[in-house]
Amino acid sequence: MTDAGATWTDERVELLRKLWTDGLSASQIAAELGNVTRNAVIGKVHRLGLSGRAKDVKPATAAPRVRKVTRAPSAPAPIAPQAHSNVVLAPIPLQPVRAEQEVMVEEDVAIPMSERVTIMDLRESMCRWPMGDPTKPEFRFCGARSITGLPYCTHHARIAYQPVADRKRERKLARA
Repeated sequence: MTDAGATWTDERVELLRKLWTDGLSASQIAAELGNVTRNAVIGKVHRLGLSGRAKDVKPATAAPRVRKVTRAPSAPAPIAPQAHSNVVLAPIPLQPVRAEQEVMVEEDVAIPMSERVTIMDLRESMCRWPMGDPTKPEFRFCGARSITGLPYCTHHARIAYQPVADRKRERKLARA
């Protein structure tokens, strides 16, 4: 083990205190001090009890904050038809997406509570489409026979795997 304390001379500690109170980040202080890592600066700051500085203090050279933009997940890779599989997905008709259509989709296939399954009853060949609020005791999964190689039954696979063109059209309608 090396003697890490040798790098923290009284002059370096004073410079650390000054830079920390000036609002520099641990990375900037490490670069300014030289021969010390960001984590070493953070550790020394905590050992010195300097962690109580105002968080809104920023150096004049700070870049403006950029808001992170999230995007929709990409489409799943197409699944090659398997020779032993007799299940075929029908193509999804291209229609304008409307808000009430989503409600109709849920009501389209009503699965009785007796056929829904808990996480403990869920098997590999069962549809894993969640139904209800996961924080409630009534929460269940669809439980219908899933398509080979997919986690969902035919009905829920149509909802989960939408063609890219449909998703783009849906975004345009949502903006309008």
